[in-house]
Amino acid sequence: MKFNWGTGIVLAFIGFISFIMYFVITMSTNKKYEHDLVIENYYGQELEFQEDINKEIHSQTLVQDIVWKRTIDGLVIQFPKEIAVNEIKGTIFLYRPSNKLLDFESAITLSGHELLIPDKRLVEGRWNLKVDWQANGNNYLYKKEIVY
Repeated sequence: MKFNWGTGIVLAFIGFISFIMYFVITMSTNKKYEHDLVIENYYGQELEFQEDINKEIHSQTLVQDIVWKRTIDGLVIQFPKEIAVNEIKGTIFLYRPSNKLLDFESAITLSGHELLIPDKRLVEGRWNLKVDWQANGNNYLYKKEIVY
């Protein structure tokens, strides 16, 4: 068989198509590459979107917003000092984009103006932090993408 430009181009196309097919089949069948990037109740949360926007706008009226920091014990979320601790109610939701089994939601229980999420509940990596809270009859929302 004589090797010329036409044969080389055909072999290059066959090689390229084979590589792409291998890549597509590997990514679609291997469980290691399976990521759920959408929440379960997507449309239900979409209906609450305007309410969330109003809560975020109202959060901007605070003198000090929520602050978070990583410590040896875990993730510490600090609420504004100008609001009485016994007035703060709500929920905290941590969403892990790469694995929905790690997502969790919990009620806000404060120690002083701080909430501690133990280190054993969190895996290193990216999290979406959402604090939906109420105080003095006002609703607030804090959203942040964090890397723990």
